[in-house]
Amino acid sequence: MQEIQNIFTTKNIIIYFIAINIIGFLIMYIDKQKAKKGKWRIPEKTLFIVTALGGGIGTVAGMYTFRHKTQKAAFVIGFPLITILEIVCVVYFKFF
Repeated sequence: MQEIQNIFTTKNIIIYFIAINIIGFLIMYIDKQKAKKGKWRIPEKTLFIVTALGGGIGTVAGMYTFRHKTQKAAFVIGFPLITILEIVCVVYFKFF
C-alpha cells in the first residue's frame, strides 16, 4: 500500500498532466496532417479518450492552433466541456 501512495505524489500527477496534454496537442497536429494528405486518421474516439484522461487543455489548444475539428460541434463543445468538468472535479475533491 505504501508503494501506491508513493506513485501518486503531487510531482508525479503534475508530470502526468503535462505529458497527457502534450500528447493531446500532438495527436491533434498529427491528425490534421493526415487529413491534409488523405491518409489514415486517428479515430475520433481516441481524441475524446485523450481529452477525458486529462488532456483537454492540449486537445483544445491543438484544435484551435491547427484549425482542426473546429467545424464539428461535438468537438467544439465536447472538448471544453470535458475539460471544465475535470477541473471542477479536481477542485471539488481537493478542497471539499
